[in-house]
Amino acid sequence: MADPAGYLAALLAVGALAGLLAGLLGVGGGLVVVPALTLLLGSRGVPAGAVVHTAVATSLATIAVTSIASVRAHHRAGAVAWERVRRLAPPIAAGALGGALLAARVPGEGLRALVGLFELAVAVRIGSAGRPREAGGPARPGAAVWGVPIGALSALVGVGGGTLTVPYLIHLGEKVHRAVGTGAACGLPIALAGTLGFALADHAPGVPLPHLGYIHLPAFAAIAAASWVCAPWGARLAHRLPADALRRVFAGFLVVVAVRLLMG
Repeated sequence: MADPAGYLAALLAVGALAGLLAGLLGVGGGLVVVPALTLLLGSRGVPAGAVVHTAVATSLATIAVTSIASVRAHHRAGAVAWERVRRLAPPIAAGALGGALLAARVPGEGLRALVGLFELAVAVRIGSAGRPREAGGPARPGAAVWGVPIGALSALVGVGGGTLTVPYLIHLGEKVHRAVGTGAACGLPIALAGTLGFALADHAPGVPLPHLGYIHLPAFAAIAAASWVCAPWGARLAHRLPADALRRVFAGFLVVVAVRLLMG
């Protein structure tokens, strides 16, 4: 895509969709940003060895913005369990920082396959589940330690962690809408720690200028701006509309994207 205006329009569209779905489903805008940005950057000649790393790093940076906008709306609806967030944030941030530092050293094709397989797994979970079962009980001592693998995997594939955090919170006994809002809040430490890890990368060959480590700054600015506007709309819809039909449509979208990534 050589046309700068077309590239900007595509980035804004990606940000708008990512923000809307992040607010509505609490699954993290990275599920849209990473595959879309991978394809967009690849079409602009970014080397295969750098394109997925750039997409993951840039996605995490945008999630830091998207999650703030989404959480503000969920908080107004009383749907954020801040005590859960306080307990989960430190281990989640530690895991995300480690995951980002590891991802920066994983070969591009290996990371592409990891992202594709992750998208397929999320599609199966989202598409096969109807309304999540509100079950579980109070958190056991040490339960927050699960934040470490949640943060690490989320940073590795460039998402806000909602696909892992939301079902975990439901297992702990949170109701669905509250789990979504709390999962969105947990996305902020993931995004900040993961962004730091990728920004500190001292060797990021092939990333388009201007960039900060593996973060492509123009793409970050465009996607973050659009997602900031649209995330609150999705969050408001989450408290007014059933999400089952949209969840299944989104799962179908993830399958198409995952297959495209796995095919290379």
